[in-house]
Amino acid sequence: MTQPTANSIPSETNFNHSKTSLNSFAPRLLDWFAENGRHDLPWQQHQTDTPNPYVVWLSEVMLQQTQVTTVLPYFARFMDTFPTVQDLAAADWDVVAEHWAGLGYYARARNLHKGAKQLAEIIDETGDFPQTLADWEAISGVGPSTAGAIMAMGLHHYGVICDGNVKRVLTRWAAIDGDITKSATTKELWALAERLTPTENSGLFAQAMMDMGATLCMRSKPACRLCPLQEDCLAHAEGRETDYPVKAKNSPNRVSLAMHC
Repeated sequence: MTQPTANSIPSETNFNHSKTSLNSFAPRLLDWFAENGRHDLPWQQHQTDTPNPYVVWLSEVMLQQTQVTTVLPYFARFMDTFPTVQDLAAADWDVVAEHWAGLGYYARARNLHKGAKQLAEIIDETGDFPQTLADWEAISGVGPSTAGAIMAMGLHHYGVICDGNVKRVLTRWAAIDGDITKSATTKELWALAERLTPTENSGLFAQAMMDMGATLCMRSKPACRLCPLQEDCLAHAEGRETDYPVKAKNSPNRVSLAMHC
């Protein structure tokens, strides 16, 4: 799947919120992130004028289906041994595998090693990392959300993310009842993520969305009382936060607010 572009924003009538809610989403989230977000993760680039896409790419691959606390020591170990993408590209596979051992999902490590070789070749030819979404998606193991994260956080360009945490936040906020495993729902979520992502500071917004999903809008016990989006979260209004995101086995039937009166 190719990520939507900044110029493909769909009609406002396709969304479940008013234009006011849609427009205020990013400012509310960014204000919350400034006060409550995580600002000390070693791969974060929003506090530097010279972002390093290598560390964002490395961390994004490690964080796929893996908790931050688990990734931290592995990330530190990789950065100690492979401080640049060229170092990783030149390493023997056995050394890379040894550093990855215990992190699981070993296809990620193979894609990481292959991707490092691809990136090193691109840098040799052009003098820099890829600068477009399409070029990042051409790197082994890099999907649309990872590519968007690298664009936004690793290069300070416009980029949209729609990973598991983001999908959970958005399906709850907009009460999206479609099966999250279906392509139609995926397209709907990407369209909403794009509509909400500001053209400036999309890197900060991406990190804020990740933090929202990881620290407040959690899978089983969302901390709605602390959420800056609570006032217009449709799932919260119906008391059905944990019904989302929807998968085929637990597809809910929409219940109108009137039935709770």
